[in-house]
Amino acid sequence: MKTYYAVIFTSKRTDEDGEGYAKMAEVMDELAQKQPGFIRVESARNAEGKGITVSYWESLEAIQAWRENSKHLVAQQFGKEKWYMQYNVEICKVIKDYSFIKN
Repeated sequence: MKTYYAVIFTSKRTDEDGEGYAKMAEVMDELAQKQPGFIRVESARNAEGKGITVSYWESLEAIQAWRENSKHLVAQQFGKEKWYMQYNVEICKVIKDYSFIKN
């Protein structure tokens, strides 16, 4: 198995902004998918505004490059100013993975 990394972003949304958040999230998803080293992303949010997004990357360098992407930096600033009450980021090395698929 090739080594890869997961960035776990958990958050609590503010009540502000139905308009800009969804569009920015869509743009960030599209932009992340074009970044070198990007593997995939999964995301969920409940009715109370708690959410989790896990993105998977080939290297720590790819994660750092994404973190420093100029458009992503703008989104991060908007998030701090109006969209999130709190968030937490964890970066983990995936040491094992396996799947089950029922036919």
